[in-house]
Amino acid sequence: MTQEMLIAASALVALLVISAALLKAWQDWIALKSRELDLRRPTAGADSGNREGAARIELADLKERIRKLEAIASGVDL
Repeated sequence: MTQEMLIAASALVALLVISAALLKAWQDWIALKSRELDLRRPTAGADSGNREGAARIELADLKERIRKLEAIASGVDL
């Protein structure tokens, strides 16, 4: 029985480590995309309002997805 518990505990720890690494990678990827959006943002121009609005909507959508994924990861029902 103890060997089975050790295997189960090891599998659970491995799953937690992999999940944490994937969550960190996801957050870093989102930060990278956010920086890319900031660099693309024009300084001035007639069309800059449309692009900024679209970028903000996309960023808000990504933040909402992150919030949902973090809620799923922590086991909270939305």
